[in-house]
Amino acid sequence: MNKPFKDLIVVELAGVLAGPSAGLFFAELGAKVIKVENPKTKGDVTRNWKLQSEPSDEETSAYFWSVNTGKEVLFLDLTDKQDREKFYTLVRMADVLVTNYKAGDDEKLKVHYGRLKKFNSKLIYASINGFGKDNPRTAYDLILQAESGFMQMNGEKGADPLKMPVALIDILAGHQLKEAILIALLNRYKTNAGCHISVSLFDSAIASLANQATNWLIANHLPSAQGSLHPNIAPYGEIFTTKDKQQITFAIGSDKQFYSLCSILSLPKIAGDPLYNTNQNRVTNREELFNVLKTKISKINFPDLFDSCKEADIPIGKIRNLKEVFELPEAKQMLKHFKYKNKNLTTISSIAFQIQP
Repeated sequence: MNKPFKDLIVVELAGVLAGPSAGLFFAELGAKVIKVENPKTKGDVTRNWKLQSEPSDEETSAYFWSVNTGKEVLFLDLTDKQDREKFYTLVRMADVLVTNYKAGDDEKLKVHYGRLKKFNSKLIYASINGFGKDNPRTAYDLILQAESGFMQMNGEKGADPLKMPVALIDILAGHQLKEAILIALLNRYKTNAGCHISVSLFDSAIASLANQATNWLIANHLPSAQGSLHPNIAPYGEIFTTKDKQQITFAIGSDKQFYSLCSILSLPKIAGDPLYNTNQNRVTNREELFNVLKTKISKINFPDLFDSCKEADIPIGKIRNLKEVFELPEAKQMLKHFKYKNKNLTTISSIAFQIQP
C-alpha cells in the first residue's frame, strides 16, 4: 500500500507549484514521474527563485525542491521537431500528462489534448490554468488571492489587504487536480478510456471560500479583515501572552469548551455571565471578553496552562516559528531526506495520510 502507483507513468509539463505538486504526489506514491523542462529557459522558473541566503551559483532553489523531489528530469525544447518527437514517444507510454499552459499555448506547441490522444487513447490529460481553459489571462497565486476575495479578508482590521504566506490557491488547485486524476484513473479502469481534465486556480479558490462564501450568500454578511478572529466563533483566534511570554491562541467551538476554560482560569462568574454564556453573545462581546481573559492568562505560565487545557480537551495552540515546528515529533515524521549531487537535503512529504490494511 506504500507504493500503489508503482506501475504508473506520469509526464509533467507543468512548472511553478500547482501542477508539479500533483506530480510530486504520484512520485511519492511510487509512480515514475518524468518532468519535462525547457532548456531555453533553463528549466522550471522556480529553479531561480532563490532566497538572499542561498548561493547564487546553486543550480536549484529551496523553493524548487518543495514539489520536485523523486522525479526524473528531461530537458526538451518542444519547438524543436526532434525534441517534440521524443516527447510524443513519452506520451505513447504515459498514463497521465500534467500541464499548465495558458489557453492557446498548448496548440502552438502541438501538445494539446486533441493531438496527443491520437497517440494514446488511454491518456489522462490533466491541465491546470488560471481563470479557465479558454481564458488566456496569466495567473499567479497572488493574483488569484486578490481576485477571489482572500486578500481582502486577510490581515488586521483597518490595515491593507494581505496575501497568505504560502501560495495556498496553488496548493488547493493542486489538490483539486490530484482528485480529478484519481477519479479519471478509476474511470479508466472501468472503461479503458482516457480523458481531458481541466482545473482552474480561480474555481479552486472559489470552492475553498467555504463558510466565508455562505456568510455572504446566505446571511448577507460581507466578510472583512479582522486578523485571526473568526466571524462566527469566540474566543477563536485572539492572541494571548502568558506570564513566561509565550503567545497562544484558543479555538473555542462550543459552550462546553468555554465553560471548561473558565474553570481552568478560575473565572466561574464569566461562564455564567449573560454577556458570554452563549457563543453568539461571546461573538457580540468578544472585545470585553478578550480583556478579561488576557489579564488572567498573563499571570499563568504556558506549560501549566497548556497541560491543563490538554487534560480538559480545550483546543489551545502555541504560536510557533518554523524552527519550533520542526522540533515537534509530529512534524519530524513529515520530513523527507534525499541526496542531490552528493548533498544531503531535507524537505517535507506531500503525503499527509496513512493507509493500513
